[in-house]
Amino acid sequence: MLYYLLAFVVILIDQWTKWLVVRYMELGESIPIIENVLYMTSHRNRGAAWGMLQGQFWLFYVITIVVVVGIVIYIQRLQPTQRLFGIALGLMLGGALGNFIDRVFRKEVVDFVHTYIFNYSFPIFNVADAALTIGVALMFIYTWIEEKQRKGMSDGANSTHD
Repeated sequence: MLYYLLAFVVILIDQWTKWLVVRYMELGESIPIIENVLYMTSHRNRGAAWGMLQGQFWLFYVITIVVVVGIVIYIQRLQPTQRLFGIALGLMLGGALGNFIDRVFRKEVVDFVHTYIFNYSFPIFNVADAALTIGVALMFIYTWIEEKQRKGMSDGANSTHD
C-alpha cells in the first residue's frame, strides 16, 4: 500500500504543479529560478521524451496501460525485503500516470522544469518525468545491489575453509 501512496503523492504534486503552470504562465514564458542553471518555462509536448513521436496518442495510451499493469503486478509480488524496488516502482507508477492524465485530458503533456547543465539546455521536463527517471535509476541500483549480493553469496558458497 505504501508504494501506491507514493504514486498518488507523485500524481498530486505533478498535476498541481502543471495546473499552476497552465493557470499562471503564458506558453513559452520563462522565469529564472537560478540564473543560467534553472528556469520555470511553460512548454507543451505532444510526444514522448524530447518531443519524439509527436501526436501518436494511441501509442502512448497502449504503452502506458501495459506499463502500469506491469508495475502493479510487480508491486503485488514484492517481498518485504524489496523496499527499494517498491519505491522505484511507486515512483514509476506515479510518473507514468501523471503524464497519462495529461495526454488523456489535455492531449499534450505540460512541461516546465528547464535546466542548463554546463551550458547545455536540457530538454524541459515535469515532476512525472523526474519521478520516472528517479524510479528507473533506483531500479538499476536495486538490481546492481541484488546482483552483488547474489555474487557474494555464490562466491562464499564456492570457497573452502582451511
